[in-house]
Amino acid sequence: MADDTRPATASPPAVVLATRNDGKLRELARILGTENSGHGAMVQLASLDAFPDAPDVPETGATFEENALLKARAIAAYTGMVAVADDSGICVDALNGMPGVLSARWAGGHGDDQANLDLVLAQVADIGESRLGAQFVCAAALVVPGSAGEPPGEWVVTRHLAGRLIRARRGTGGFGYDPIFVPDGFEQTTAEMTAEAKDAISHRGQAFRALTPFITEALV
Repeated sequence: MADDTRPATASPPAVVLATRNDGKLRELARILGTENSGHGAMVQLASLDAFPDAPDVPETGATFEENALLKARAIAAYTGMVAVADDSGICVDALNGMPGVLSARWAGGHGDDQANLDLVLAQVADIGESRLGAQFVCAAALVVPGSAGEPPGEWVVTRHLAGRLIRARRGTGGFGYDPIFVPDGFEQTTAEMTAEAKDAISHRGQAFRALTPFITEALV
């Protein structure tokens, strides 16, 4: 009798993305989900939606790097999985580099994109065009849980996208400050770009592509 036993198909190696931001999750899934893990399978991505009781990690760091590591460490410890997190924001020349790490809660409430945009636009309303330079910044962190008394492995990379602010929203794509940010060398805001075009140049795309070799190494 023929043996119908077949080897079980191995599940792709899994990484948890430490975010509940739907826009960010879609963006990171496009960037990371299309990268081959080196195992002959795409990396399986899980979000915090798969862990409804996971802690909300306060972003108490003074830098993007500190906040990204805080989140990745906490989620790696909670899930026991390889965890990836980022902290990102916009730094405006006329505001002395702010909102910076406060970008997501610049108007007070966390993640209120419209209120944040309104406040930044109001704050630069009387500022000359020459001082509307700005940059998006992203720090992306990877934490691999420790085992057998070993400390966790940690990596963090930071990337920037330089550009300028405009005074009125344009475009419906992206999220956050995308509708008022035009990258250097472009005429479109990042909210007017296709997802693929934005990923190719964005601070987050750059950071997570730079982190991908470390993710591959961690999953070997």
